[in-house]
Amino acid sequence: MAHPTGTYADFEGLREQAVALRRAGLSRRQIRDRLHVDNNDILNRLLQGEPAPDWTRRPNAKDDLRARARELRLKGWTYDQIQVVLGCSKSSISLWVRDLPKPERKRSREEAAAIARRGWEATLRRREEERQRTRAVAASEVGSLTGRELFLLGVGLYWAEGAKRKPHSRRERVTFVNSDPDMISIFLAWLRLLDVDPAQLRFAVQIHESADVLGAEEFWAGHVGVDRAAFLKTTIKRHNPATNRKNTGDTYRGCLRVDVRDGADLYRRIEGWWYGIVGAATSSDARNRT
Repeated sequence: MAHPTGTYADFEGLREQAVALRRAGLSRRQIRDRLHVDNNDILNRLLQGEPAPDWTRRPNAKDDLRARARELRLKGWTYDQIQVVLGCSKSSISLWVRDLPKPERKRSREEAAAIARRGWEATLRRREEERQRTRAVAASEVGSLTGRELFLLGVGLYWAEGAKRKPHSRRERVTFVNSDPDMISIFLAWLRLLDVDPAQLRFAVQIHESADVLGAEEFWAGHVGVDRAAFLKTTIKRHNPATNRKNTGDTYRGCLRVDVRDGADLYRRIEGWWYGIVGAATSSDARNRT
């Protein structure tokens, strides 16, 4: 045993043993067990500068980035500089090069901060590119919608966002309110699939008083293809200074309410369709999902 008393007084002697074992191809775990060094910080110091044997490294997609990061670190590059070039996180860089010597500081705090900002901007760009790629692939997976698929989608959409009969309010009406133009478009496409007469539809804007009310009305009228004069009276939400609203700015256009006149029968069918979906989805009969 290298240190029977449990101390590391003879550090240099212990390091010689650790380095020899490392060069003989032993892993960190094997060296730790052989020398009885349970403190990871001490083990790191004992093995500082000694590369891990190839057999302990698991190949992965980032091996090339790791090698490049180590190469740049040995040239004296900082984490921020490496991040700008490689586009990976500083936590990964730290993990890859922590055994290498630190470069001397050659820049002012302001220069270092500017480099850090560029590194973070590069990371944000990379994340946004990944997000856009994922969205594009997912969108292509949908393809075209059959009538039945749109029918089921519309039922679920209405039951999530539409007005529903409640024990304290037994009114059976079809009313859909949303701030997302795409949601409104899907809802209207669903109503067309159900052969709902466009003359039955009524529209109204709901918006905070501090917003551009006229601009919102014009936007929604253009979106649904109806003259703004045909809209019902806009519902104005009074502004509460105590609230910290996030839905502000030029892109805030409030919500559009879509009502279907004389829609009690349609509402009852929607309710029935929804519970039919619930029964089919929870049924043990697999044929309901083929």
